[in-house]
Amino acid sequence: MDCGLFQGLKQLRLRNWEPLPIDPKKIDAVILTHAHIDHSGYLPLLSKRGFSGKVYCSHATRDLCGILLPDSGHLQEEEAEYANRKKFSKHSPALPLYTREDAERCLNLLAPFELDRDIDLGDGISLRFSHSGHILGSCFVRLTHQGKSIVFSGDLGRPKDIVMKPPVRVARADYLVLESTYGDRLHGTANPEAQLADIINRTAQRGGVVVVPTFAVGRAQELLYYVHLLKASNAIPDIPLYLNSPMAVDATRIFHDHPGEHRLTPKQCEDMCHAAKIINSVEESKQLNNRSGPMIILAASGMATGGRVVHHLKAFAPDARNAILFGGFQAAGTRGAAILAGAESIKIHGEYVPVRAEVAALSNLSAHADYEEIMGWLGGFESPPQQTFITHGEPVAADALRHRIEEQKGWRCRVPDYLETVDLG
Repeated sequence: MDCGLFQGLKQLRLRNWEPLPIDPKKIDAVILTHAHIDHSGYLPLLSKRGFSGKVYCSHATRDLCGILLPDSGHLQEEEAEYANRKKFSKHSPALPLYTREDAERCLNLLAPFELDRDIDLGDGISLRFSHSGHILGSCFVRLTHQGKSIVFSGDLGRPKDIVMKPPVRVARADYLVLESTYGDRLHGTANPEAQLADIINRTAQRGGVVVVPTFAVGRAQELLYYVHLLKASNAIPDIPLYLNSPMAVDATRIFHDHPGEHRLTPKQCEDMCHAAKIINSVEESKQLNNRSGPMIILAASGMATGGRVVHHLKAFAPDARNAILFGGFQAAGTRGAAILAGAESIKIHGEYVPVRAEVAALSNLSAHADYEEIMGWLGGFESPPQQTFITHGEPVAADALRHRIEEQKGWRCRVPDYLETVDLG
């Protein structure tokens, strides 16, 4: 169930290089809740190491994986090449975890299915996908065997997202595996559109550049749509907006192909797609760093762990006229988390870059449900699961959600340990 890369703290990222505790050749199938790299990004390596079964997913997840996975391989190759050229890696030579070719090869394993239909996996096991509202194609997964069911939340979306439709309710499950990214936090009540306007206007008045580390799938599209609305209402000046992520460009176009999963009309999709000037080549990306403001740059990655945004941070973070704006969760150990925490400098390509730019965050733009929204979704259950497993959150967030569910709902909950095995009997 999901096959993602570890991100964030180095000791977590090192797990990506460790052998799996099971032989990939003996895995019958993989099921994806959605396409984000922390849920799908290990697939190329799994395939490279011998997995040859089906990867079950929704159609939109298949389309997005066709963009994200090759890009992930390309970025790893690019970063390894850059590390070798600049000689700042401790490894000689630095190697990618997998290549673009590895990623493209594994796409042949993806088997997309419609939502809300039972899929026979054999051996009496059935699978069912349901809309979870996190990103395009994201699903709750229900597995049923001999009258017992287990539901995996994947990443739980939000009920009032401006782009995505709300997650469906789940009425029952014998076991529940529940994410807890925001298990100890509430999203702010501030209007993200107004917040975005404020930071853009402040920075534009200084003649500065707003650099937005952007998740290519989900946040990029939402930000494009917000900027379009702000310009259309004259709430911000008509300054240049650049989308410097080929992957985000492709992902934005996919919204046209899956109209049933989001709230946008075809016209609104068109407006979103044409809100920014697209930066295609590396050379164009480099040229942005030599431009003066005011302008807005959306560039991957969302936690500033790699990709083109890192080069923009290197260029623009030292100037106090500029701004760095975050629109999503920043995991511990990432550059994004360090910048938000007030770091005076960040390490990029082996050297420390001062952070003098204004740093801001949109408090209500996350695609993850906060703890109140999670509790609201759990209210759809007609009876409590026999056991709820709290996963996919940092330790404090996971334990806070466990405690809240036990106290408020009286459900049996636990936060499983890494590599722990549980017999559901």
